[in-house]
Amino acid sequence: MNQVRVNRRAEGRLGAGHLWIYASDVVDAGQAGPGEAVRVVNEKGRFLGIAHYSSASQIRLRLLTREERPIDRAFFLERLRAAIEFRRAVVADSDACRLVHAEADLLPALIVDQYGAHLAVQFLDQGMDRAAPLIAGCLCELLSPASILARNDVAVRRLEELPLEPLALHGEPPAQAEIRMNGLALAVDLQRGQKTGAFLDQRENYVAAARWARGRGLDLFTCQGGFALHAARRCETVEAVDSSAPALEIAAENARRNRIANIVWREANAFDYLTGLAAARRQFDWIVIDPPAFAKSRANLEAAMRGYRDLNYKALKILAPGGVLVTCSCSHHVSEADLLQLVASAGLDAGRTLRVLERRTQAADHPILLTVPETHYLKCLILQTL
Repeated sequence: MNQVRVNRRAEGRLGAGHLWIYASDVVDAGQAGPGEAVRVVNEKGRFLGIAHYSSASQIRLRLLTREERPIDRAFFLERLRAAIEFRRAVVADSDACRLVHAEADLLPALIVDQYGAHLAVQFLDQGMDRAAPLIAGCLCELLSPASILARNDVAVRRLEELPLEPLALHGEPPAQAEIRMNGLALAVDLQRGQKTGAFLDQRENYVAAARWARGRGLDLFTCQGGFALHAARRCETVEAVDSSAPALEIAAENARRNRIANIVWREANAFDYLTGLAAARRQFDWIVIDPPAFAKSRANLEAAMRGYRDLNYKALKILAPGGVLVTCSCSHHVSEADLLQLVASAGLDAGRTLRVLERRTQAADHPILLTVPETHYLKCLILQTL
């Protein structure tokens, strides 16, 4: 292998359990090429581990192992098998889940999601992209999927100077896959759906939020209807709001599949819709706010916090006494403490006293690596007005 020398700061970062080394901490990249597995050594030449090297990203190295070993078929089979066995232990009542959660499964920049008989994968750096054929072969050996679709249309690949295009790696990926989740039969848009097709990270939160559902429900940023569909059997009616017409079409189709007739689908901007509801003096007993990530980086954190606060304030103004608010953030840069603080502030301004019913995070098949805080991104609070 080629060898990359890093400084003391990078050595300390690896020693603290993180897996990333930034470009500014690389002392000498030697002859390392895009996507190569390289030996990482400190300034004195001591071996630190083996990593994938990127010639473009600010994350120049992503650690694969702290052992001297080849990054070959045996390596990927071992890591993939361990990830799959973990999911078999933690996933229940669903044939759709995340099989590989990148750094949290010690496979940095690799995402593998299962939708019934089909797999959707993402190769998010040069190293995993270069290893794609090898990884696809291992997945075929371990799972015998009907198809594997590389959803390589994700924007982060631009940072790696990689093309943004979906690619069939095995079989013929369908436009839609049929899955079961928490007792529901659902169609998933594999080709164009958010993430790799569905929000699998909210699977357990759908059930938790539905336990508190009653009366008149409102699901904001519903996308393909996850929270609304789960809550409909407990609510009298649910209004589900999203700005994407294609997403709402799939959501409505899923309602028909499950013979759910008490959801009204609204194509609208959630901020504007909330303003209209307040003007009409309407109230709801159960409200969900599950927006996309507002804080893509620390640079726009302040604006993101204002956006989250405004949403929660407007929702609390129309929440009935004793009502339940389910509020989420999938921005890594917004911590749970940040979310609690901004909701508390919004509650005071809205004249609402709130108590915390549940503090939740992403589903167990999206594990969190304790020393890599970036793996903890989803926060979900369930609150009640008093």
